[in-house]
Amino acid sequence: MTLREVATGLKFPEGPVAMDDGSVIVVEIETGRITRVKPDGKTQVVAKPGGGPNGLAIGPDGALYVCNNGSNFEFHKRQGLNIPGHTPAAHKGGRIERANISTGKVEVIYDSCDGEALVAPNDIVFDTQGGFWFTDHASNNAKFRTHGALYYAKADGSKITKVLRELTTPNGVGLSPDGMTVYYAETMPGRLWSLPLVKPGKPGKVEGFTPGVFVGAFPGLAYFDSLGVQADGGVCCATILAGGITTFWPGTKKVKHTPIPDPIVTNICWGGKNMKTAYITASGTGNLYAMDWPKAGLRLNYNA
Repeated sequence: MTLREVATGLKFPEGPVAMDDGSVIVVEIETGRITRVKPDGKTQVVAKPGGGPNGLAIGPDGALYVCNNGSNFEFHKRQGLNIPGHTPAAHKGGRIERANISTGKVEVIYDSCDGEALVAPNDIVFDTQGGFWFTDHASNNAKFRTHGALYYAKADGSKITKVLRELTTPNGVGLSPDGMTVYYAETMPGRLWSLPLVKPGKPGKVEGFTPGVFVGAFPGLAYFDSLGVQADGGVCCATILAGGITTFWPGTKKVKHTPIPDPIVTNICWGGKNMKTAYITASGTGNLYAMDWPKAGLRLNYNA
């Protein structure tokens, strides 16, 4: 699999969304903007929500839905890499936003749940009913780390529910091909979990003492960032430290790691005619890569 550099010089790119015109929309977390990367590598600003736009997804109305962490990270340069660190003292929380791709207008649709402020929304995925799952990564400083959570919400801003609480740095989130399982990755433990669903937004019973069903972990030291799901059900976790994409096939012991030349790989999505072109954000070096992927990615429920 040959890696192709699509764009470079991005300020901690994340949340890639492959568009039908061949472009890829990403966030640049450090600068608080959403950027379109054209097939020739040229970039165009789509919107400037400020804060820390993180995860992106196209919603049922064709708009971009944004997990904005509210500038949850201080960025540091180390060994030529851009590295996110502690939560700044000025951080006041995050929000879920809707961004109009044509006009750049951004509006907040959620900044709290049951009177409790969102901390640092991170990643997002829509189901067939037009609702979406998102993770709240929470925050950390030199002394404390707060708990994160997994939420389900309606796109029209009418309802938001905290489904799982007291999670450790929840990050990537995705749905199985049949929509009956939601997957979430926890960053610092480097673990992938699943949660069975009985209907959209409604979890089934999990046996034991864990909030979800353990799927797998990296066979060594690594952190997990965002994730994508293949059409065959494989779950691809962007992997930090080990630098690459780690794919799990739930229900089996099969694990495959695809290395990428950046220790801070943060996300993957798919595009192209057969959904076999993978777009990967290498955030430490500020690159967006493309490569032919051996398995087709799962086409998302909403696209533009």
